[in-house]
Amino acid sequence: MKKAKRVFLIVLDSFGIGYEPDAADFGDVGANTLKTISASKEFKIPNLKKLGLGRIDGATFLCFDAQLGSVARLQELSRGKDTTIGHWEISGIVSKNPLPTYPGGFPAEIIDKFKASVGRGVLCNLPYSGTAVIAEYGDEHVKSGDLIVYTSADSVFQIAAHEELVPPEKLYEYCRAAREILVGEHAVGRVIARPFVGKDGNYTRTANRRDFSVLPPKKTALDAIKDAGLDVIAVGKIGDIFVGQGITESIPTHGNGEGMKVTDSLLSKDFNGLAFINLVDFDMLYGHRQDVDGYARALSEFDLWLGDFMSKLGEDDVLMITADHGCDPGDDSTDHTREYVPLIVYGDNIKTVNLGTREGFTAVCATAAELLGVDYTPDAGESLAKLLVKIREN
Repeated sequence: MKKAKRVFLIVLDSFGIGYEPDAADFGDVGANTLKTISASKEFKIPNLKKLGLGRIDGATFLCFDAQLGSVARLQELSRGKDTTIGHWEISGIVSKNPLPTYPGGFPAEIIDKFKASVGRGVLCNLPYSGTAVIAEYGDEHVKSGDLIVYTSADSVFQIAAHEELVPPEKLYEYCRAAREILVGEHAVGRVIARPFVGKDGNYTRTANRRDFSVLPPKKTALDAIKDAGLDVIAVGKIGDIFVGQGITESIPTHGNGEGMKVTDSLLSKDFNGLAFINLVDFDMLYGHRQDVDGYARALSEFDLWLGDFMSKLGEDDVLMITADHGCDPGDDSTDHTREYVPLIVYGDNIKTVNLGTREGFTAVCATAAELLGVDYTPDAGESLAKLLVKIREN
């Protein structure tokens, strides 16, 4: 099998393509992020259609063109629907138990330890929408200096603070303090810094978000690729999600536009290995905020960029596109949704096949590793590389 020199793996954060068989366990029956946004007038994705998105199981409601890439629909095996567990599974780890969540807020023992550690009080301590919580508690925070702590249906401990009162670097210190406290049974997936600006009840979150994740419980495909002497370049929040584990270079970004610009720049970088990119705006700005048109517009902007990016790939490059969970902006919740995700694979040496529905997001990085000539066995599922690569005659 001809090895790839570079694999560009792009995660469209929250781009689900239909609810999974166990969606009732998560309250997500009927969720379909792709179908919801496809009804928007802003939805224009000719390049994703050409790659074969509309030929994936359950996505045939899209009109599809000639299929240029290989496609599959992936079903999550882990017991969760959040960023951390989704990315862990993409990298090969199946989480049999969900990370802890706090529908009633964090227990007093955690909040008391946090207050003592940072020397500030705490407001809220309930599940909340990120925009609603600063609208409701922002004035009190500015007046008192107390930190806004909140959670969601995901395993997260979020800290919101005004940038003029608590500069981002200081907020990151507070997040690190919380991360040290949230261990054992309270080891939430992520502690998230949520800086904001504004005044008098009119507040806006800034792009200075940072995630402080729990360490992966075991080695991933990223470790295998790195240990083989290859590059693993993390773009966006990938470095934070994996806490640097299995990564040789991390390039943080502030949104999709910067993420796509950095990914473009990597085309001219002479590296050998994996570029692992997360485009977060789909989830953060549009899925959680129930903005159907915004989500569709962002996907259309990605699609426009994608056409140019594909034309610049080298003959030994492979493009992979997937997602980590759903976040249907048209349902009755601001939370993530339990959905299948797409897998699209494209390159000069990649066949044009439909691999149907496969169990496990684990196929993603296992496939990337094998394409790069690296041995890696995920917790479940398998690499699809041998089904994808064209056989070349000498």
